[in-house]
Amino acid sequence: MIPLSERILLEDNHLLIVNKMPSEIVQGDKTGDEPLSESLKKFLKEKYNKPGNVFMGVVHRLDRPVSGAVIFAKTSKALTRLNNMVKERAIKKTYWAIVKDPPPNETGTLKHYLVRNQKKNKSFAYKKPVPNSKEALLSYKMIAASKDYYLLEIDLHTGRHHQIRVQLAAIGCPIKGDLKYGFSRSNPDASISLHARKIEFIHPIKKEPVITTAPPPQDTLWNYFSSL
Repeated sequence: MIPLSERILLEDNHLLIVNKMPSEIVQGDKTGDEPLSESLKKFLKEKYNKPGNVFMGVVHRLDRPVSGAVIFAKTSKALTRLNNMVKERAIKKTYWAIVKDPPPNETGTLKHYLVRNQKKNKSFAYKKPVPNSKEALLSYKMIAASKDYYLLEIDLHTGRHHQIRVQLAAIGCPIKGDLKYGFSRSNPDASISLHARKIEFIHPIKKEPVITTAPPPQDTLWNYFSSL
């Protein structure tokens, strides 16, 4: 695994943006594995020789098998403001996804109604509203192709559980390695080929534009697409 120090995309007094690896969890869960939030606390405590506890607020999460840019807050003031920005959809997130089959059109907007099943930790997509469903919107464009796979760039307009995974599967384009949503086989490292590529927002304290791009994981297929 690439050392944490080499995966810091941006750091100032108020926030930290990190390139998450597919095996990491952002926040503690029932597995008991150390989350990225705790690893960052230890990293900052050592880096700055801090005597007391380090504050590290989780602003948003990525699914464990997903890689890419994640924002953390280093102060409570920044956390409060960033949380409000998340609610107001003021943080623009762009994702890359590798799929086996091309979408029906090279560009498009997908609209579904998703129902989350907590027990199965899975969401289901419907074309029309059903009980307990939430509207899900995303835009995509095909930006590259290899002999066997296609690279899609995705802009999220809503933030639903497993949204990109279930919506792409619903149009016949399950993400490479995503067994839960219909891909035929897993990736060797248990990841899925979904990457939070870019984050754009106005800094909650400085009020300046922040644009951060995360390099995708180092494997043959990601390297091929990144080189195009």
